[in-house]
Amino acid sequence: MREKKGIIIAGAVVGIVSVLLVYYGNPLNMGLCIACFLRDIAGGVGLHRATVVQYIRPEIIGLVLGSFLLSKRNREFIPVGGSSAFTRFVLGALVMIGALMFLGCPLRMVLRLAGGDLNALVGIAGYIAGIYFGVLFLNKGFTLKRSYKMPTLDGYLFPAVNIGLFVLLVVGAGFLFFSTEGPGSMYAPIGISLAAGLLVGALAQKNRLCMVGGIRDLILFRDTHLITGFVSIFVFALAGNLVLGYFNIGFAGQPVAHTDGLWNFMGMLLAGWGSVLLGGCPLRQLILAGEGNTDSAISVMGMIVGAAIAHNFGLASSGSGATINGQIAVILSIVVVLIISVTNSEWIGSKAENQKEAS
Repeated sequence: MREKKGIIIAGAVVGIVSVLLVYYGNPLNMGLCIACFLRDIAGGVGLHRATVVQYIRPEIIGLVLGSFLLSKRNREFIPVGGSSAFTRFVLGALVMIGALMFLGCPLRMVLRLAGGDLNALVGIAGYIAGIYFGVLFLNKGFTLKRSYKMPTLDGYLFPAVNIGLFVLLVVGAGFLFFSTEGPGSMYAPIGISLAAGLLVGALAQKNRLCMVGGIRDLILFRDTHLITGFVSIFVFALAGNLVLGYFNIGFAGQPVAHTDGLWNFMGMLLAGWGSVLLGGCPLRQLILAGEGNTDSAISVMGMIVGAAIAHNFGLASSGSGATINGQIAVILSIVVVLIISVTNSEWIGSKAENQKEAS
């Protein structure tokens, strides 16, 4: 009961913080969005030149450092890695391509629904379908193999990179890129954004918040613990939006969103399936990276590169809808995820071994 209470409180704080970040300057329905903010960071360091989405988001930095500091305090900082690193990098990139087709990560999907954006319902359906496919392969023994204990320095590197990014942001390094219009130009003050990230990062680390984990556990074990956190996020974000007048129910005219139901569904199907294989949603990957998990850090780097690819090659959606390039990329990405799912499942190895013995 104490654990359930804790994750409900954590969800409540995340929901309220997300709405307050909008109040202080972040785009509507985008108080917190891991995919969107990693995309902005990719643009901020020049990995893509989509001028409307370039900014070093302090919220991401805070998430990592909040997780890092609390895990150090609780002696849960354990540098590990070495589990199919490049496969994780590729999966991270593919998850991002799916998320940018939908225009948001699982967290923003919940926040969009809390703001009245009914397109999020289609995204949720796709996300559940993707997780279901991932669970099918988990049941067939899918694994990216075990992680190993890594040198302590390896665990410190990702938090250190985030500290470096924050310093560059504060000093206004001349080689960074900053949007002057569009979502990238809309942001809360640096101090508020960092504080929000630190708080959410610590809460997510303590309570293991994870959207994909919640739905996965519900399908596999009928366990509602993790999903309760996201229900709490929705309820409190909805309440905050109603109080502040941000709630606008409907499909059309939603901020940074499109109404193409098929590709909203397919994008989140890809994101959900890939996240199951990685072992957690984009938020969870950031939190694990802060705890010293270098495999998750590599997954996050894959997401950043995926965001750059999506914008450099015209794969990301816009308010006008999905691009043809993006549609092709999502289909090809789903095929790649399927191949990864099949080739890393133990039943494939067992079948091959049985055939070898029979011959």
